[in-house]
Amino acid sequence: MREKLKRLNRIRLVNMLMLTLAGIINAVGIYSLFAWLITDILPIDVSVASPLAGTDLLLCALFGGVISGIGSGLAIRFGGAMDGIEVMAVIFAKKLGITVGTFVMIYNVILYIISGIIIQSWILPLYSIVTYAGALKTVDFMVEGFDRAKGAMIITSKPDEICEALTEAFESGMTKISAKGGYSNSDLTVVYFVVNRFQVAKMQEIVHEIDKKAYITISEVADVFANNQDNS
Repeated sequence: MREKLKRLNRIRLVNMLMLTLAGIINAVGIYSLFAWLITDILPIDVSVASPLAGTDLLLCALFGGVISGIGSGLAIRFGGAMDGIEVMAVIFAKKLGITVGTFVMIYNVILYIISGIIIQSWILPLYSIVTYAGALKTVDFMVEGFDRAKGAMIITSKPDEICEALTEAFESGMTKISAKGGYSNSDLTVVYFVVNRFQVAKMQEIVHEIDKKAYITISEVADVFANNQDNS
């Protein structure tokens, strides 16, 4: 059974790599073609393509990235995708521990470097990287939200008081995990609590008012699937 699963995973990996290679070859050809066309057409009248930004290529790149990021982010947020690279980004981002936008950015930077080598010009590829830098943050914002969840682990000798204070302040449940100090060998409790970025400062203030020696770690949380009313 284990060997069968390994074989299936290898087949999936090979298929994914082949699709990625085909996508890169296809994209490089298309991007190179359009880069060549734009190189000849763009200096004539860029305002036709971007009436608001006029002839400012930097503004075109930045706002083009933001608009592209909004569209891609909305599609991914609601379970869709604009193209194959975004499907790959959703799959690999979680496996690699990076955001969807970061994966798309890395992919496109590699793509534009190859395009620059082929067309022997770096102006448009560099502007394109600026575009995707703007799109990266926009996609992450649309997918993850402005108040992305954070996981707080509070190591304390006063867990009951802290849990009571945090529950009263945030009206949310938390989990208590028994632990033992590695150096002191004393009994401690780890309180695990999910907050958003705006609640972190208030949480730290509450915890340190109760236990000045409490040790707090904050980490990013990709997804939360729970009902806040179901307290642990």
